[in-house]
Parts: sequence; C-alpha cells; structure tokens
Amino acid sequence: MGLLSWFDGRLLACFMENVLKQSKARHNVIVDDHTVHRSVAAGQLFAANEARLRLGRQSGYRSNLNPEELFNQDLKTNRLGEIHPSSRVDLMAEVLSHLRRRQRQSQFIRNHLRERHVRYAAAQSTQYCLPAQ
Repeated sequence: MGLLSWFDGRLLACFMENVLKQSKARHNVIVDDHTVHRSVAAGQLFAANEARLRLGRQSGYRSNLNPEELFNQDLKTNRLGEIHPSSRVDLMAEVLSHLRRRQRQSQFIRNHLRERHVRYAAAQSTQYCLPAQ
C-alpha cells in the first residue's frame, strides 16, 4: 500500500473544485497518464469546466519535461532530506507544511518554470494571465 493509496478520481475532482471556487482565473492543469488523471470523475470535471481549466497532457515516462518533477525534487532535497519523520502522519504533515510554504513563494515557482526543459509550461500559462488587448 502506497503513501497515497487513497488518492482517486473523486479526490482529484474535489481538489480541482476547491481550486475553482478559490479563484475565478483560468487554470492550466498538466496531467500525466496516471490512472487517477484518466478516471471518469476527473474526465467529467475537466469536461464540465473546459472554459476555466486548460488541460495539458504529459507522457508519464517523460519526467524531465514534467514541471511537477522539479517540485518533487525540491521537496525531497529541501525538506524530506532534512527530517526523519517517525510515522506516516508526521511525513504528511511535513510535506503539506513545505508545500504551503512554497505556495506563498510565487517567485520560487516562477524560477522553476524558467528551467530550459519546462519553459513550455510557463509559456502556456502566461497567455491566459495577460490582460486582453
């Protein structure tokens, strides 16, 4: 049983619904071939919110092109490498704490998206963030 064995399409849909409630902006969502991303619940959510969610598909085996891998590496290097959690609950608390901290550091995220091999993600997202002319 994996750490997030309870992660399924319904949980992804619930998370994305919360994102949509918190912000009226258009969001770019990059997914890979994970079964959760291909689930019926996720498909229905993406179809129902096509105007506000721009879905980008990424091959699962091309991790060097996946911006999420930069954040995974940051998490492993800058947080999990420094601590030794004694339980799954402690591990999840540390992960969530680090992700919340990074969420408030928008410049850090922008810098990640300037990496040569993932610039495409920043280029795709900026076209929806610029004011209409």
